Amino acid sequence: MERFRPDIYQRSIYDIDYQNLKNIGIKCIIFDLDNTLAPLDTLSPEKKLLELLLYIEDLGIRSIILSNASKRRVTPFKEKCNLDSAYKSHKPLKKKYQKILDLYHLKDTEVACIGDQLLTDIWGANRMGFTSILVNPISKKEHFPTKINRFIEHFIYLRFKNRGLLKKGEYYD
Repeated sequence: MERFRPDIYQRSIYDIDYQNLKNIGIKCIIFDLDNTLAPLDTLSPEKKLLELLLYIEDLGIRSIILSNASKRRVTPFKEKCNLDSAYKSHKPLKKKYQKILDLYHLKDTEVACIGDQLLTDIWGANRMGFTSILVNPISKKEHFPTKINRFIEHFIYLRFKNRGLLKKGEYYD
């Protein structure tokens, strides 16, 4: 169960203490796209998201989009946010995560991953030894494979709750 447990749990990307991440040595943040940065049906980033990404850049932290979505879905965000990105990443597999470590000469302790799914984002980050940060999904609209993941996640959340490890809506750093 520990492989699915996030290091940090916050309501949204806007509630995370990025200064604290910098203070603990984070140099790169890997963001999931769908229902983390933007709802599934949003085709370009909102002004609030662009402002957040500029703030993170001003802190000296690199941001990257790592998504299981298609190139067509990721490209508008990559271009408008001016970020590096990877699409069809097959999270939680390690290949694209490792490519980021190698390409940017990063250590696992210098990377944080932010996402809304335990079975892809959090498990992938934990497999790599990254700081894993769970946020609530922005929207209820999701692709069918994500709906299957949510069904499985329901039972993981129940086990966490029963063990006093994590309860939906009780956020922590």
